[in-house]
Amino acid sequence: MNMILSMIPTILMIVSPILITAIGGMICERSGVVNIALEGLMAIGACTAASCHYFLELAGWGQAGAWLSLLIGAIVATLFSTIHAVAAIDLKADQTISGTGLNLLSDGVTIFAAQILFRADRTKEFRVGMLSDRIGLYPTAYIALAVVLVAWYVLYKTPFGMHLRACGEHPAAADSVGINVRVIRYAGVLTSGFLAGLAGGCCVLTQTIQYTSNTINGRGFIALAAVAFGRWTPLGVTGAAFLFGAAQAMSVIATNFAFLKRLPSEIFNILPYAVTLIALIAFSGREFAPRSSGKPYDKGAS
Repeated sequence: MNMILSMIPTILMIVSPILITAIGGMICERSGVVNIALEGLMAIGACTAASCHYFLELAGWGQAGAWLSLLIGAIVATLFSTIHAVAAIDLKADQTISGTGLNLLSDGVTIFAAQILFRADRTKEFRVGMLSDRIGLYPTAYIALAVVLVAWYVLYKTPFGMHLRACGEHPAAADSVGINVRVIRYAGVLTSGFLAGLAGGCCVLTQTIQYTSNTINGRGFIALAAVAFGRWTPLGVTGAAFLFGAAQAMSVIATNFAFLKRLPSEIFNILPYAVTLIALIAFSGREFAPRSSGKPYDKGAS
């Protein structure tokens, strides 16, 4: 029992970035825009947070530098998400292509930034990350919990949340009663960018000591799958993120069990992706998605 309890901080550490990103993706799709660039936005946030934290640590900021780096990473990712917002909302481009392009752009931008700052394809290592508190949980677990609660409250208890959900279901009807669909969808995309960047920073400041091209390693796509598997609701997305995050944590947890240590490590490396695919095939359905998600809104054509 004690061994199982000791694993909870590790599981929550791995689940938190996936959950934060998935909530951002859910909000974006609820507004009517599909954002498959979550992977790239996480990478932008992680690279920015790692770089800032390294220099702030040199300047003597210590733990405060980690929190400031998180914020800067989230802001930079938000700025990058405007590329997808402009393409998907103003230019009415194919949202899948736009998101794919942003993912590819992030690969080049992060490596280029690391080359400029550190003359390598990765950031330099830093010493202090997000320290755990007295009960062993990383602060990122509390951040994830706060994100879920705020998202639930805003979506279901505020006029803005009702407007956002309306824009994802019936944008023409929302427009007819005076709701600015363009502004609402921009808010959805930028929120997903902020949360993905925040999650990328949480990932690099808890699970590693530097940013590399493998730091995110598919977490953004797993978060995107959690949105569909969770059927676009905060509670469902939270459950899906825990399922996929726990599967990813198995590669770390397995070392605590003798019978699991005998298995090839490759099994645990592919486990989260296998679980993701199986879950999507078995349980998700398009009928649960917002009706206008992924469809550009043309006011003149309505």
